Amino acid sequence: MAINAKIAVISYLNAIPFVYGLRHHANLGAELLLATPADCYKNLVEGKVDIALIPAAMAHSIPDVEIITDYCIGASGKVRTVIVAGNTPIKQVKRILLDPHSKTSVQLCGYLAKHRWHIEPEWVELEEYEQLENLAEGEAALIIGDKVFDHEGKFAYTYDLAEEWISLTGMPFAFAVWVARKGLDYAIHDELQAALTYGVEHIYEAILESEYAEKEYAYEYLTTNIDHLFDIQKHNALKKFWDFGLKIKPKVNPG
Repeated sequence: MAINAKIAVISYLNAIPFVYGLRHHANLGAELLLATPADCYKNLVEGKVDIALIPAAMAHSIPDVEIITDYCIGASGKVRTVIVAGNTPIKQVKRILLDPHSKTSVQLCGYLAKHRWHIEPEWVELEEYEQLENLAEGEAALIIGDKVFDHEGKFAYTYDLAEEWISLTGMPFAFAVWVARKGLDYAIHDELQAALTYGVEHIYEAILESEYAEKEYAYEYLTTNIDHLFDIQKHNALKKFWDFGLKIKPKVNPG
């Protein structure tokens, strides 16, 4: 008998193997909700889903929720789709526009600003992506997700946040993790684990079935840049990251 669950999954290329596994695993009758990382978190908090792939920065801040599965959206090298970019060297940046779609990336940017780049910029929420076309001197922008592919090569300076974190700490990083409400039937946990394993083992098929089938970069990105295994090193990295605390609160309505 199929086990039913409502699941929120990130709608970017990096989660395509998970979506494929959830759709093709016979024993998990999952109702999927595809959304940005921030909206996956919102849907979990609002009780619209039982399980969600959410920004790792928020995973320890929700009451009655626990991290589950051995999978995540992580990186052990260059992640490619979480960058700070602009036409000013990072040491000279005075203002950073923050993509609001991932709280983890925002807080990681703050961590790196303090410990890696040694700058104290003004933090402003990126309201429209058209702003990326007109970054002023001294400005940079945090850009995440699939939209990064459309902006590659357009800026004089690009800093990959996973590479920067690894250079600073020597540790890999997990940007998003799977969480579930405490008390959820553990049979669902097991079936979710099996479904995700199936998807990660069928990355090529997952791409062919997705909207990314014609994207030449898709397979290399998912097998070279993204590391889906949530191992002990990434657990330890998140502990270090969480201990720093959530510090960045961007201003809205830049002017």
